Amino acid sequence: MKKLLLAALMLTASPVLAADKMTVLLDWFVNPDHGPLIVAQEKGYFADQGLEVDIVAPADPSDPPKLVAAGQADLAISYQPQLHLQVAEGLPLIRVGTLVATPLNCLLVLADGPVKTIADLKGGKVGYSVAGVEEALLGAILERHGLVFEDVEMVNVNWSLSPSLMSGQVDAVLGAYRNFELNQMSIEGYEGKCFYVEEEGVPTYDELVYVANTETMDKDKIRRFLRATELATQYIVNHPQESWEVFSATSAELQDQLNEMAWADTLPRFALRPEALDEGRYARFEQFLSDSGLVEGIRPVSELAVDLGAQ
Repeated sequence: MKKLLLAALMLTASPVLAADKMTVLLDWFVNPDHGPLIVAQEKGYFADQGLEVDIVAPADPSDPPKLVAAGQADLAISYQPQLHLQVAEGLPLIRVGTLVATPLNCLLVLADGPVKTIADLKGGKVGYSVAGVEEALLGAILERHGLVFEDVEMVNVNWSLSPSLMSGQVDAVLGAYRNFELNQMSIEGYEGKCFYVEEEGVPTYDELVYVANTETMDKDKIRRFLRATELATQYIVNHPQESWEVFSATSAELQDQLNEMAWADTLPRFALRPEALDEGRYARFEQFLSDSGLVEGIRPVSELAVDLGAQ
């Protein structure tokens, strides 16, 4: 009798499978750029894919790709331009998915300021936060308007982009995000004007990408992660107000005018197919960085990015 009872219990018991754990490092503190990850977490899409995802904001924004390269996290959110430089430096990193599929960066000026066209920057000051790629971007933008890099003075404003512009410390800033700094200035009573880098001689690129370690990545887990963020993006696009409420409910710090305005401006830029890869986009940007002298030689796209679904 005991044996029959035990057998019956074994047949009716539902096994609970442990979810696969993943650590994903953000590029910055949580903000609307990270909408698909937060919505995937809150709506249970990660759990549906058998994943338990730990989303971590970094103490230092430059650390996440390095930590992934060191095997201390599964994925990091990074920037396509930075990825090219890091791969050229020998870090074992590769793009496995896209979060924000268009540039967010822009050359920002005051709408009622002296700079009406980019040519008006001659003799002016341009603020920046990160040297390297931004210098290459500015060089391409200036060249398109008959200027050279030496025609402007570069000023490191230490992440204080819009304040340095509003205070008159600089005439323009590069590295300002069109979905944040423009709105921040508007809230403070200043109207800004963006010159969009992809319209000014810079090859189009993916602003935010997911990078993994080429030597240790678990392709199956990453594909499930990307499927969850794809479903979250579909939900965001189909339900913009409801998804904002889901996202903003996760933190009181997100429930302000700036983040709500940024959410609306970021929504159409999320990658609808995060796994898909535009190889030409990576080849063109690698050529651009090589021509700018920021990398030596040209790496094939296969060393920079991969579409795991095509393998």
